[in-house]
Parts: sequence; structure tokens; C-alpha cells
Amino acid sequence: MLKITFIYCFIFLCVEMNTRDEMLDIDEFRCICRALFRNDKGKIYSLSEMQLREIFEVFDKNEDGYLDKEEFAFCWNNWIKIVVRPISVFLIVDVQNDFISGSLNISHCSAQQDGTEVIEPINRLLDTVQFDAVFYSLDWHPSDHISFIDNIGQRELDPSSPVTAENAKVYDTVIFKGPPPMKQKLWPRHCVQDTWGSELHKDLKVIDNSIKVYKGTNPEVDSYSVFWDNRKLTDTTLCAQLRMKNATDIYVCGLAYDVCVGATAIDALSIGYRTILLDDCSRGVDLVDIEKTKNSVIDNNGVIVNSSDVKAMVEGRDRRPELGYKLAMELKNYSMDN
Repeated sequence: MLKITFIYCFIFLCVEMNTRDEMLDIDEFRCICRALFRNDKGKIYSLSEMQLREIFEVFDKNEDGYLDKEEFAFCWNNWIKIVVRPISVFLIVDVQNDFISGSLNISHCSAQQDGTEVIEPINRLLDTVQFDAVFYSLDWHPSDHISFIDNIGQRELDPSSPVTAENAKVYDTVIFKGPPPMKQKLWPRHCVQDTWGSELHKDLKVIDNSIKVYKGTNPEVDSYSVFWDNRKLTDTTLCAQLRMKNATDIYVCGLAYDVCVGATAIDALSIGYRTILLDDCSRGVDLVDIEKTKNSVIDNNGVIVNSSDVKAMVEGRDRRPELGYKLAMELKNYSMDN
């Protein structure tokens, strides 16, 4: 709290000293960013010159090369305050029995990663970090779900499918007949509603007042992301719940890194949330796909950190420039009158 108050005072002092002409130029804005983007030990995170100017231009609405009082007030209320005091949500994805020791145990997949390894760091965060909200997602499939390989005979394949129903094996991708034709990876039967395999692992801490989000409930379409199904036909309750919480930052982790965790992180970024992927709290299926997931998150202005970094970030003491840039880009077309 003391460090956050200091940041506010420092930035306010900078503005008072440098805006006696009621204008703030790019060099003065650069000083503010140096004060803003630091970790809890005082290390300054640098913005590239291009990103700095892009952010400045978001707030320089009249494009005169200066931030006047009205423009700076918009910057202060919609950007600086959020960077310093984020509203942080912890989203724990699919830490369920079937993915850890059941029918779709990820340790049997090519990456051979142990799903139980996510439980201890997740529990530690739940014990030590005061998130504004905590969500648990659950794969929650009906028994006739389209993703189960043993259900492949229930639906007609498209002629373009690279694999026939007779030759299909677990982890193959087929194309079901439409309209429109739909690609589908085939998985072992898993997380069937109200079975042991669909339950959260017994060692995972489930805190009071947390919210459970169920996905994959439509038998005709798979759902990797916690936000909506793979065809984006229907959403879950998550979007509405996040709006109710006024969330700004989403910390995403769980199982599997390169499937449901990755899809959720990318969707969070696409919606506009500042998104943080927790590396040591996630385990995946395929090493190549895990790297693709990481690159995609970074390319879309998300960040990847370990659980040891989270407390300072949630408390606003560790402020990453990537997340500041992400927020500014979301504000680009936002009117100061809103």
C-alpha cells in the first residue's frame, strides 16, 4: 500500500512540476512511465520508443503533441489507476481427475507432464494472494459428446475428413459433416458429467465464495476455452461474471497448457483483458504446442510469469509494461466522454 501511494504521489508531483503550462509533452510522459513500470524492488521496466509513442498517442486525442488537462484526466482515470490498482481474477482451468490420473491422464501424452504438479503452486497462491475473485472451470461433457472417440459412429464424417470412422484413433483429427464442416480432435471419454473423472482433484483447494464455470456441455461442439465453445456459438457464464466483478486482469493456469489453458488465455486477450499465464501452475500435452501457446500469448501482449511473481503484481507493486501497453491499445477507440 505504501509503495502504491508513493507512485501516485510521485506521478502527481511530476505532473504538477511539468504542467504549469497545463500541457504534458512526450518527454514528461516518458518520465511518468519510468515511475509507473517498475517491480517491487525498484527495477525499471523499459518500454520501446515505438510503444511509448503509441501509448502517448492514445491519450493525445487532439493530436497536438501534448496532453492537456482533460486528456491527462482520461489517462489518469482509465490507465494509470488500473495499472497501479488492477482488479485481479484467478482462473483455474480444468484441474480434474481425468486429466491427472483418469482416462485422459496428460502424463501419458507426448509431453509426459505430471498434472499433479500444478496443485501445490495453485494452492499456495490461494493461501497467500488476495485475488478479487477466484474461478474454477470444469470440462462437463454429456456422455454422447462429439469429442469422444467411442462416439465417432454417432455422426457422419465429411468427405474431406483425412481419417475415416473405421480408421480413427485417439488424438486423430477428423472433419464432421456440417453445415459447416467441423474439425474435431478425438479424445478418450473424459469428464463426463457427475462422474469421478469430472470432479476437481481432491488435493486442490476450493475456496469459499469462488465460482465454478462449466464448459463443453453441448454434445455437438467441443469447448476448450472457458469463455465459449470452439465455434463461438454459445458462451459460458464467465463473461458476465467478469463484467460484474469489473475485472481488469486475469491470471490463467491449469490443465492442459496447450489446449484449454491456452485457448482461454488467447480468448481473454482477444476480449481485451490484461492476461497473465502462470507457467509453473500449468502442464500440457505436447511440448511443441506448449511453445506455440507461449508465443501466441506474448505476441498478443500477454505476459507469462511464475507463481512467485503473482503477489506483487496483484498488489500493484510489480507493474509490467506489456500489460500497460495492452490496456492502452484497448482504450484507443474509447471516448473521453464515456
